[in-house]
Amino acid sequence: MGNSKSSLDFKNDGVRAMKNSSSEELDSYYPVRPECLADVPKTRFKARVGKTLSERRWKAAFSKDGYLDIAGVLRRIQRGGIHPSIKGAAWEFLLGCFDPESTFVERNQLRQQRREQYAAWKSECQKIVPVIGSGKFITSAIVSDDGQPITSDDGQPIASDDGQPIASDDGQPIASDDGQPIECATSTSNSHDNSDAMPADNGDFEKKVLQWKLSLHQIGLDVVRTDRTLVFYENEANQAKLWDVLSVYAWMDKDIGYVQGMSDICSPMIILLENEADAYWCFERAMRRLRENFKCSTDSIGVQSQLSTLAQIVKTVDPKLHQHLEELDGGEYLFAFRMLMVLFRREFSFVDSLYLWEVMWAMEYNPNIYSSYDDKRQPLLSELLYDDKPNDKHKLKEYGKFERNNLKTGAEPNSALSVFLVASVLETKHRRLMKEAKGLDDVVEILGEISGNLDARKALDEALKVHKKYLKQAKKS
Repeated sequence: MGNSKSSLDFKNDGVRAMKNSSSEELDSYYPVRPECLADVPKTRFKARVGKTLSERRWKAAFSKDGYLDIAGVLRRIQRGGIHPSIKGAAWEFLLGCFDPESTFVERNQLRQQRREQYAAWKSECQKIVPVIGSGKFITSAIVSDDGQPITSDDGQPIASDDGQPIASDDGQPIASDDGQPIECATSTSNSHDNSDAMPADNGDFEKKVLQWKLSLHQIGLDVVRTDRTLVFYENEANQAKLWDVLSVYAWMDKDIGYVQGMSDICSPMIILLENEADAYWCFERAMRRLRENFKCSTDSIGVQSQLSTLAQIVKTVDPKLHQHLEELDGGEYLFAFRMLMVLFRREFSFVDSLYLWEVMWAMEYNPNIYSSYDDKRQPLLSELLYDDKPNDKHKLKEYGKFERNNLKTGAEPNSALSVFLVASVLETKHRRLMKEAKGLDDVVEILGEISGNLDARKALDEALKVHKKYLKQAKKS
């Protein structure tokens, strides 16, 4: 494991000419462990000359001062995705980390500010659980539901609140780089390391700390399972980096914290962006789009809103199929839960899922996204995105294809393209679902067969067709 490559190694591994980029060569940017090759979906995406956004085209899209021609970039991405050599940098714009109308100097200043902010938040977390940032991570619960330290078989705390070492799965203390055991800070001690971070008389803060600690081992368990077929995650330091980012995010998102599935969204950012803070901010921006899906209560699941929208779409564009699914007791569309939660990560190879995401984000792109995320009023995101509707054709080109359709028709901007993508998959399986599905298990089995057999480009084209069909039908009614 010590000889495994870092993310920088992978990005520097043989930058190839675009015209020679086959699926196999693109796979080499994210190599799969040999023993797992038979278990992963086949990659279908190929970088195409004149269509895929290349490194040369990317650099040419910036002015001398650093202003980005976002319209040209979107056009290229929507045609053929992004070459792996510049994927991370392009994602930062697609997700709203940076404003295309900013300069190189302004972005460098903002990047430095964000790195310092992330370092401060991470330091705050380290004062509570010092294993964060150590290059290690935990997979065993460190506290019980009532906040008591959990002990290992030999009676030693797995992660003590009184300064005892944090133990690994085999009960051995986890050591830092200097070989010393990593200790967990206490919520009640007078230690200068954490007296500011954990005021003993703050009940709400103590509750937040407990809920966060309870999530850390679950994050660790998910980290071990996430993209485990990739050589990148044979390196424990890379796994720890993913765990750190998710742990800090869980600490900062006080309403949701961590929910299973977030690791699938975060993992590509860890691989694509060398700097951990940059990866955090890219993930944080992605979660701005997705976090409502992860909100859960005793009465509902967060993704329920999108599932309801999916039901309405299918009912409109394919009423016979919707009725059939309702008769099978599938009218709530829970069988599509996973597709929407992790954006088709299970249905495509790693390379193809990244391609799918970036083309979706390009098609959904709204030039107001950066300013809307930085707005201090905190109104509904949709209100900010559509505050300033374009009045000229040039400005309209700065919107993605999906967004332009919404603007032209005056449609409600609340439905994500991913929902229409699921609807298009259902439509393509109409005949089989109507003929063979006698129960929900059959529905799940039929949809499960798309794994590795779905072309991301064609699927997105079909999703746009369903979108137009839905808007047309909805307008009639």
